[in-house]
Amino acid sequence: MAHGLNEAQDDAVNTLSGPLLVLAGAGTGKTRVVTFRIAKLIAKGTAPDRILAVTFTNKAAREMQERVGELLGRNRKKKPEISTFHSLCVRILRRNIRKLGYPVKFAIYDRGDQESLARQALRDIKIQEAALRPGDLLSIISQWKSSSIRPDEAMNHAKTDKEVLAASGYRRYQNGLKAAGCVDFDDLLLLTEELLENHPEVRAQEAGRFDHILVDEYQDTNGSQYRIVKALAEGHRNLCVVGDDDQSIYSWRGAEVAHILRFKEDWLDAKVVRLETNYRSTRQIIAWANRLIRFNKTRHDKSLIGVQDGDNPRVIQFKDGEEEAEAVVQNIRQRIAKSKRQPRDFAILFRTNEQPRAFESQLRRQNVPYVLLGGQSFFDRKEVRDIMAYFRILLNPNDEISLLRIINTPSRGIGQTSVRKLMETSVEQNSSVWKILPEALQSDMFNNKTTRAMEDFVGLINTFRARLTHTSPTEIARRLIGEIEYQKEIDRVYHVENERLTRWTSVEEVVNALGEYEKKESTPTLHGFLQDSSLDGPEFGKDKESKLNQNSVALMTLHAAKGLEFKEVYMVGMEEGLLPHHRSIGDDIEAIAEERRLCYVGVTRAQLRLTLTRALERTKWGKPRPTLPSRFLFEVTGQSDNPNYLKASQSHKILNRPKKGAKKKRPPEGRS
Repeated sequence: MAHGLNEAQDDAVNTLSGPLLVLAGAGTGKTRVVTFRIAKLIAKGTAPDRILAVTFTNKAAREMQERVGELLGRNRKKKPEISTFHSLCVRILRRNIRKLGYPVKFAIYDRGDQESLARQALRDIKIQEAALRPGDLLSIISQWKSSSIRPDEAMNHAKTDKEVLAASGYRRYQNGLKAAGCVDFDDLLLLTEELLENHPEVRAQEAGRFDHILVDEYQDTNGSQYRIVKALAEGHRNLCVVGDDDQSIYSWRGAEVAHILRFKEDWLDAKVVRLETNYRSTRQIIAWANRLIRFNKTRHDKSLIGVQDGDNPRVIQFKDGEEEAEAVVQNIRQRIAKSKRQPRDFAILFRTNEQPRAFESQLRRQNVPYVLLGGQSFFDRKEVRDIMAYFRILLNPNDEISLLRIINTPSRGIGQTSVRKLMETSVEQNSSVWKILPEALQSDMFNNKTTRAMEDFVGLINTFRARLTHTSPTEIARRLIGEIEYQKEIDRVYHVENERLTRWTSVEEVVNALGEYEKKESTPTLHGFLQDSSLDGPEFGKDKESKLNQNSVALMTLHAAKGLEFKEVYMVGMEEGLLPHHRSIGDDIEAIAEERRLCYVGVTRAQLRLTLTRALERTKWGKPRPTLPSRFLFEVTGQSDNPNYLKASQSHKILNRPKKGAKKKRPPEGRS
């Protein structure tokens, strides 16, 4: 085969027209297939800029761009458009969003801004936080938006008391976004879908930009993404989607596995190519993965084929969670000492964010370097959000959430009472705080000191707004941070030297990021930087990549591990209630099927060695409680005829507690 492609990969690369579904199992070289297919399209005469490739993360998009660049040569003037769904939608919205009543230079709210707006919306409609928290409101709104449910339809979909309250808050929240000329992350998809659906001229124009569309990780598409792809591809029908229904693990954020399962029904003439040769894991690990996933009944029929031999996977049980953590870390430490392994070769994978505590303690105690993947996003840090709010205000002073955040940050003598008066006046006059400020400063609403402070603030913003057209974004940031004396504010508020240093480093990192942005853009603007950083979101600063590059044991959730691989993997907490998670245990077959897919993802992260562990008891509310072995342990080891398997699979009926006096049965054991 050409370029070392196997037969199935070669078939996918050389199918250059019509709908194509590439079922790419774990470790089967799907990125290689996508990039070679793009190169082949160009070699056969398709103009590079007539090809659109869409994926889900900035990291995946960057990798695809780099690989395509290596195949085609980096000096080509015309290049394929390779981006995330959200970046694609931003470009479509920039060209057309005026049709929906938004400004072209809309801002994208981050999570912190969204929570502030949600809190304000709940306050406006007199809903107490005890009844509905801002975070819960945002979660419900996000689910509705992922299902293309607009504010005026929400009440019809509300099933619980919280959702009824959320339906009222949704309208106020959305009106607040639009009034500020802003959108949230979900709006990028929802508003693009709305444009393509309700404006035929926009759909024709946007669809006409491309002759071929490729979608990576198609199993992760939500309703809006599915409809956007369909609208853009139905004219030329040259749509290639790549994915694996067995790795669909994101239903909680709107992904629908049905999209990849029914592709042949949506595109009747579609060709299906199965990539089944796994180049990542040993035959022994692949055998466990295949055995496990076959218990899911609604899936494309396929099996992974391993090409290398190795150790048999193991199942080990421990007395309790503390013993489990101590032994796993001790085993890793010994493997590093005796098997020429590096810390970066190991991953400890768990289902919930509460599980890593005991493992972190042991890793520190046994002096094994580790990184915990996840945690606080760079943009959730207070100092970063403060500086970004200043940037937003320079571009759009009517952005009320950002204005209220910085009007007295750093402290300049504008108290809460004065801010409340401004808010009340803006509500009375149905105008933004920024617009009513000049009039308010001419009245006797504030004392002389507060009036001067507000005048200074308005002057500061106007001065820097005037510089936007002729000063570089980095220079504006440097001068602004100096002018407001933000470092002094950090010194004033935080008394521990290390914390001061960490927070000031975060501020410096914003300026560094601006500098990096300026290097790669021919016409850099503050607006462009805000857009880029909003789309990067939690990936900003390549935190995850830089952590993975450290020579440390990776400690992460199964969800975070998708797309990664490690020489040795420990999947811990293999018990009913943890994996599968207690929320999925019940009569919902699809909920258990997704938990099984999550377990499958964990198993297929391991290249050479896989260990599954469980504890016989866990401490809950200060008391040891017996556990049941995960049903997946019986399935993966081929022991589903074990009587204990039935007990595990029906654990929702026995309340996860063995009868008093009953003998504990041993869980399944894997061969060492």
